[in-house]
Amino acid sequence: MNSCQLDGRKIVVTAGGTREPIDAVRYIGNRSSGKMGFALAQEAHTRGADVILISTMQPPASVVVQQLELVSRVAEMRESVLRHYDTAAVLIMAAAVSDFRVKDPSKSKIKKGAGVLTLQLVENEDFLLELDDRAVKIGFAAETESLLENARAKLLRKGLSMICANDVSRSDAGFEVDTNQVSLIYKSGEIEHLPLMTKIETASAILDRVSKVLE
Repeated sequence: MNSCQLDGRKIVVTAGGTREPIDAVRYIGNRSSGKMGFALAQEAHTRGADVILISTMQPPASVVVQQLELVSRVAEMRESVLRHYDTAAVLIMAAAVSDFRVKDPSKSKIKKGAGVLTLQLVENEDFLLELDDRAVKIGFAAETESLLENARAKLLRKGLSMICANDVSRSDAGFEVDTNQVSLIYKSGEIEHLPLMTKIETASAILDRVSKVLE
């Protein structure tokens, strides 16, 4: 496939897991290591794209991008994505974005000894629903059950061109490991199952498909 389709294109990639504060020192997070997002950013840069990496953690020195923006909360990631989206050709949402946040996080550390602690959670707004279709939008669905059904529903709900579905209950794919096995679901309804590969190989395969969509 023609990787030249990415040359000079602005690609926004999100990576890592968002953190929603409980108090001054604790947060609600997830096990995302950022490795898949970093691999996508690295491979897109190698193909000549102008990469904006919006990450919840510092990437390895080997990941070279046009611009790095470090964020923590979903609201911060939303602000960065919306700011760059208008001029982007592609948005790849590889970050594990928290669905919930604590309604009233404490500004100081909550001390032990108060007995049972109850946290009131509220849903974070889905900022992908705020985006129009001017760019190719690629999403990820990290699931533990009903993988294809849940991923397909997410693709339709968010208006994506393609979604990368992976079963994070596997020990050799998903969070914290260097390999991944994803199924690509397209807006047309077509499903393509990729084999187990390293995350950089998975990133290369995904960007091959993105280049085809851009054609």
